[in-house]
Amino acid sequence: MADTRLIQGRYRLHEVIGRGGMGEVWRATDEALGRRVAVKCLRPLGPQRDPASLAVLRERFRREARVAAALQHRGITVVHDFGDSDGVLFLVMELLDGHNLSQLLGDKNGKAPLPVDEVVDIATQVADALAYTHRQGVVHRDLKPANIVRLGDGAVKICDFGIARFAADHGITSRLTGTGIAMGTPHYMSPEQIGGGGEIDHRSDLYSLGCVLYEIATGVPPFDLEDTWAVLVGHRDTQPAPLRSHRPELPAALDLLVLDLLAKAPEARPADATEIRTRLAPGRTVPRPPLALPGWAGRITTGRPATLTFMGAPTAAYDPASALTGEWTRATSALPGPASPTSPATGTLAPPYPLAPQLPEAPPPAAPASAQTSAPGHDHSTLPGTGRIPLPTPSPAADAPGLGTAPAAELLAVLAGRHRAGLGLGRLGRWEEAAEVHRTVVRDRGQVLGADHPDTLASRYELAFALARSDRHADALREFGGVSEGRARTLGPDHADTLAARQETAYVLGGLGRHAEAHSVYASVLAVRERTMGQDHPDTLRCRHNLAFTLGRLGRLPEAYATAREVADARARLLGPAHPDTLATRHEVAHLLGRLGRWADALTQYREVADARAGALGADHADTLAARYEAGICLGRLGRAEEAAALYRELAGARTRAVGPEHPETLRARHGLGVSLGRLGRWEDALAEARAVCGLRTRVLGPDHPDTLVSRREIGIGLGWLGRHDEALEEYRRVAESRTRTLGAAHPDTLAARADEAHCRERMAR
Repeated sequence: MADTRLIQGRYRLHEVIGRGGMGEVWRATDEALGRRVAVKCLRPLGPQRDPASLAVLRERFRREARVAAALQHRGITVVHDFGDSDGVLFLVMELLDGHNLSQLLGDKNGKAPLPVDEVVDIATQVADALAYTHRQGVVHRDLKPANIVRLGDGAVKICDFGIARFAADHGITSRLTGTGIAMGTPHYMSPEQIGGGGEIDHRSDLYSLGCVLYEIATGVPPFDLEDTWAVLVGHRDTQPAPLRSHRPELPAALDLLVLDLLAKAPEARPADATEIRTRLAPGRTVPRPPLALPGWAGRITTGRPATLTFMGAPTAAYDPASALTGEWTRATSALPGPASPTSPATGTLAPPYPLAPQLPEAPPPAAPASAQTSAPGHDHSTLPGTGRIPLPTPSPAADAPGLGTAPAAELLAVLAGRHRAGLGLGRLGRWEEAAEVHRTVVRDRGQVLGADHPDTLASRYELAFALARSDRHADALREFGGVSEGRARTLGPDHADTLAARQETAYVLGGLGRHAEAHSVYASVLAVRERTMGQDHPDTLRCRHNLAFTLGRLGRLPEAYATAREVADARARLLGPAHPDTLATRHEVAHLLGRLGRWADALTQYREVADARAGALGADHADTLAARYEAGICLGRLGRAEEAAALYRELAGARTRAVGPEHPETLRARHGLGVSLGRLGRWEDALAEARAVCGLRTRVLGPDHPDTLVSRREIGIGLGWLGRHDEALEEYRRVAESRTRTLGAAHPDTLAARADEAHCRERMAR
């Protein structure tokens, strides 16, 4: 394939950035979405194969590529697309901004081993990714330093899942002459791979990981021999030397773990990758902020300044007001919503410029209705259009007022750093602070570059996004409107970035309760997406998902349900049944089934979604627990209160472990438990639970918060069933007065509270 060749009418190949036994990797542009990607082109299939075998090979590649695309974990390279172009199989992946471990050991480190804290951190992250993939039944089979990439922010990603097996089975990788053994690199092969004939399972990956850790910790592989066959015999028959014979300062625990991973018999190795993480935990020296993943928010749940590791060294507490100085080599584009993959922008910035470090990102989970902070049910996975932040070439331009006398190139670099600091605050969930940082960048970029420059509009987009997450929907609507108009002028009304801003406008309209207007915007955006991208494009399906949610809000339930089912089926077909986007839409399908009164069907859907999320994300992940919570509601509606109570009790424990005993989601689970206890006639227990939850909600959320008032009403219900009507009347009166004050006398919730009060008086009179 020649430079700048366009394949599939979509991917523009620019330059080769890597070669290996499987083929070439190109830096490319996805012209449909306007994002930079990496395209791996496998070796040509060749005319010597007969048509039947070629068809089988293409189908096998398609299946293996779908396996790779279905893997959704922060430690695995995202696969966007795959196909066949003129006999060349290709895979489209996220473009990673970093270096693989082979490069770090050689090009960047002079063949010296890596620092101990980096070895432990890399091992922990790779173990997390392997634990996830092995739970999916996927084995890599070619784990080696060249397939593990360390990004600039310290995150680690594994490449080539699924494709390694395909390449080996079909002779695309190199082979040892005369042996018939399909292989990638012999230095990292397990004994069972060398022997052949046996079943290769997840423990083979653990052996290969042991080889990788041995090399990055000592600077040499376990069997550092020139003859390939000697290396293979070493893996099969020879015990490796202890790591500390090469490097005495290594911790004994790390030495023992790696030697256990290198056991010849699979059953003698650690049972799974989770055990690796457990054994590494006491020796982990790199501080990392605790990550919690409530829906799309992807926030770091801590109110304290986060201690970060930047380019391998701990920094001071993160202070966005004064961006940190560090060795930073490339700007990255900003995508809407946290936990979305970023694509590197052009340009290289040498130190010393004051730039904020990029924070670790959370994976992009699906957004269930009960787990999102605003406008639940909307799909806010990765969208194009937040604008790339390319570093400009130095030019003598005017300086911005109030920013000193730095040349324009340096000034713009500082603004890029401040933009990144705002993104970091958003990832921490500190949206109000993020909004203020982005507001200053919008002002200063506007003065230097102009109001309609892509970078200015990118920062304005992020300002609007932060305002929306701070529940300042009216302000967010104004900013998104300005971004939409600016992008329409400079890029055109049908450009993907313009559509992204318009789609966010609809989201904010929904947050303001203006669902009819939101529906109109979604419908117009959807029409353009279907015309320019096709009905099954991920962005088209995302828009249709949000349209289905809005239809539900408008009370058009059959239409909303039909649309959501169509989107769920399309996503399952294109992305796989366990993909987070598919599960997000299935969650919405279940919600609509409940609103249609089909509680048994809704329960089945919620349970299937919960099981799939547990396998992909973990049993205690926020999205998994959200689906289980909704299943509890269905059980209650079906009169199965005992099952509901047991489920809510488990949920309360899981939420406490994940986010703490006073988190709103923990309290919501405890509230459900109290309601279920009442349905079982255990009113003393139900009243005690309602009072405990109400007290916590009053302190955490405030006395007039809707959730607090729901708990207070539950107290009144319990008191009434226990015959304590005077006390119950006082609780109902407090709820009615609060709702009158905050919602108005004519609000439906206020009227319901007044009805509760009247009913209690009637019971007292009787």
